[in-house]
Amino acid sequence: MLDIKFIRDNKEIIDLGAKKKHLNFKVEELIKADDERRKLMTSLEAKRAEQNVVSAKIPSASVEEKASLLVAMKEVKESAQKEEDQLKEVMKKWQTLMLAVPNIPDMSVPEGETDKQNVELKTWGTIPVFDFDPKTHIELLENLDMADFEKGVEVAGFRGYFLKGDGARLNFALWQFVLDYFAGKADFEPMLVPSLVRKDTLLGTGYLPQGEEDLYKTQDGDYLAGTAEVATMSYFAETTLTKAQLPKKVLAFSPSFRREAGSHGKDTKGLKRVHEFFKFEQVVLCEASHQVSVEHHEALLANAEELLQRLNLPYHVVVNCGGDLGLGQVKKYDIETWVPSGRVWCETHSCSYFHDFQTRRLNIRYKDTDGKVRFAHSLNNTALATPRILISILENNQQKDGSIYIPEPLQKYMGKAVIGPAKR
Repeated sequence: MLDIKFIRDNKEIIDLGAKKKHLNFKVEELIKADDERRKLMTSLEAKRAEQNVVSAKIPSASVEEKASLLVAMKEVKESAQKEEDQLKEVMKKWQTLMLAVPNIPDMSVPEGETDKQNVELKTWGTIPVFDFDPKTHIELLENLDMADFEKGVEVAGFRGYFLKGDGARLNFALWQFVLDYFAGKADFEPMLVPSLVRKDTLLGTGYLPQGEEDLYKTQDGDYLAGTAEVATMSYFAETTLTKAQLPKKVLAFSPSFRREAGSHGKDTKGLKRVHEFFKFEQVVLCEASHQVSVEHHEALLANAEELLQRLNLPYHVVVNCGGDLGLGQVKKYDIETWVPSGRVWCETHSCSYFHDFQTRRLNIRYKDTDGKVRFAHSLNNTALATPRILISILENNQQKDGSIYIPEPLQKYMGKAVIGPAKR
């Protein structure tokens, strides 16, 4: 959410931001609703002031004057009630429009409508060359008895899966690998966070109202979040920090759930678009400075890159174009790792900063050194998401005999260097 004064003073910039994000938002509609809101609020304030003046006169008024004043009071009260009813309707419209105002993308964000227009920033690693036809991660998992997709569908429905044996152990090894990496970064606090959250938490982080179709909703009106960022940000809601407490850095972990709306017919098998998964998320709150946000953005990206480099996974980083940004994002990087079977890059990480878009909605503030209270800036980036990362690990490390070489950092958790040989 942006400040209404900023919106009124920068209507052209808001319009340009919406166009760059390819969003159908008309700022003039919001300005019109805001004008109505202001007019009604001013009128109501005047009527309440008039009521106070009349109320003050009544005790000392004569009987005749009291009757006249009470009639006048009734008329003012009835008129005020009508305007209060009008204001309620105007406020509903105003709040809906305010929640739809897109954040302004950074000038460095490339033009484009879809992820096909994202711009490659850099690449790392060597794409493996096999002297055999590489298998898909599904074939590898099933051949090595590491997963059961058939039972997954029977038990959990479409896109369900079971990881078992070395498949489960490899997943656990990745979790411990991430925890140990961030244990060396004392400024990050590990946190287990809820995935079952209230509607307000999703409104606050910007996943509602626009993203509802991709969320699971319970019969009680709560939701299953698609990322640990949601609960983590809400943990700090209605909080005023000191500048000395910033930056706040959290390594958050939770189960995550997505309906994968809009992906009908895409990646229906395997681990790419599952409905239930697990994420380690880096979340940062920092001072209200664009430069400081940019510095943290690059640092979060570097953490994710280092994890992939330690796993020796080829990847590239792309800068997301305007049309591939969410409502609140100022700028976003995606990291995509190499998948040999399809000879494609597969998104595994997203790194974003929001300025005060989320913190204004959640009322997360800090007191600056000059004593002024400001809204903090927020950022987040995937540290690691499982089981999707297993796709690249398995396929890039497969051997001719169908076995899997375990990346060196994971071997101590697995107690071996190779999974296999393949079952015949």
